Amino acid sequence: MKREYGKEQPYIPAGPFKIRIPFIHVGFEKIDFMQGLLLCAVCLGMIPILQEYLGMPFDVAMTIVVINGMFYFLHVLLGDPIIPGWITPAIPIVILYLNQFAMGVERVQALIAFQISLGVIAILLGITGLGQKVASIVPNAMKSGIIMGAGIAAVNSILVEGGRFEQAPISIIICTGVGFYLLFSSHFKSQRNLNKFTKVLADLGSLPIILLALIVGPVMGEVPWPQIEWGFTTLAFGELFNNWTIFGLGLPPLEMFIIGLPAVVSTYVILFGDVIQAKCLLDDASKKRPDEVIDFNANRSNIIFGARNVLMGIFGPTITLCGPLAAAMQVVVCERFKLGPKTMGSINSGAISYRYGTTLGYFLLPIVTLVKPVLGIALAATLLIQGFVSFRVGVTKSKTVNDLGIAGVMAAVIAMKGAAWGLAAGIILCLFVNLGRSNRHESEIAAELESFDSSLEPERVDEEKTAELKPIYQKVTN
Repeated sequence: MKREYGKEQPYIPAGPFKIRIPFIHVGFEKIDFMQGLLLCAVCLGMIPILQEYLGMPFDVAMTIVVINGMFYFLHVLLGDPIIPGWITPAIPIVILYLNQFAMGVERVQALIAFQISLGVIAILLGITGLGQKVASIVPNAMKSGIIMGAGIAAVNSILVEGGRFEQAPISIIICTGVGFYLLFSSHFKSQRNLNKFTKVLADLGSLPIILLALIVGPVMGEVPWPQIEWGFTTLAFGELFNNWTIFGLGLPPLEMFIIGLPAVVSTYVILFGDVIQAKCLLDDASKKRPDEVIDFNANRSNIIFGARNVLMGIFGPTITLCGPLAAAMQVVVCERFKLGPKTMGSINSGAISYRYGTTLGYFLLPIVTLVKPVLGIALAATLLIQGFVSFRVGVTKSKTVNDLGIAGVMAAVIAMKGAAWGLAAGIILCLFVNLGRSNRHESEIAAELESFDSSLEPERVDEEKTAELKPIYQKVTN
């Protein structure tokens, strides 16, 4: 259906939702589809996490990837013009929480309880419109501590004794180093528009890390060369439902829902940052395209990703959880959208076409078997990069030096003892440190750093005074 200039993409109204039917209300974008087909390899990074921390067979984990991929479509279909993804910063917090439970049925039930709880909370906050208010109630120091704690846990999960770093140290160092350069280096950012190759490289997100691992890993002898197989991916729905879901294991006991609440709250605080980021990206894109009105509603987004978490908790629990945004790919699609209607008809078409590509890629055995040997290396690089991002973002959440001090202690407690102890430490520290808070005696971080820098500068030498004292000094010393 054609859209009137300056109007929203056509839809069927349904309460808070705007239903868009594929190929009727949203079109097909070939370039975004091809990018999704290539980048499906990134989504497969979920598999080694499920294998390592749940003991899940490859085919079962692959089935969860496919189910999760199908639920990605809910966002565009229900009026949310974004590319959803994992809650990557929260993965270390979920792992810390799960490590409290024995491997097997108990741990799987704990994950089911966690994911359903997160989904229910997100839905309730979306329906009531309280999501933004809840996120604003949390003090800056605690936001900072939660995010930094997730960063410490992410790095520690790779470097811990017996962790993935020991299995492929050289490959992880090289691939992570290149990843840091491509994603964060100011030098690369200054060079990205020099030619088509560097621009494409910048738009591929973490895919270059996987491609590099395919060469470095086997050359270093840390992983085997890929054994390409032809055909379509084998899925294991029967085994998944019988051994890894509530249909075979039963509902988790009530205490698991209660025990997981601190980690669930921490996760929600983290993911709401993605909701804000999604709105910022779409608002920025809409300024360049007056021909299409983009409606992003945070409450609707809460309801949709909340529903995804509940559904995945029932049909295929996953440690990566269901988040509102795949930031790297959303940026790429938004940048293409800005180029005009001839490049991309609607932001909705670009977002759904990308997910068409990733979903098809899951079923193509050559792609799956190509990247299978290096998924562990890619996961390690992803978590180390996530640690970097968490530290950078976490520090900026703190406004005063006291905030930063509280955040540092809280982050360490989260990483060592888990979210429950971390939240308790943060609340206690905020109460005592900020009791009777006086803004006059609070030091902003920027001011404190400036003061510290000036204290390191050598004192200026008064040349005239030195000239006067020099004869006296010589007389005394002689």
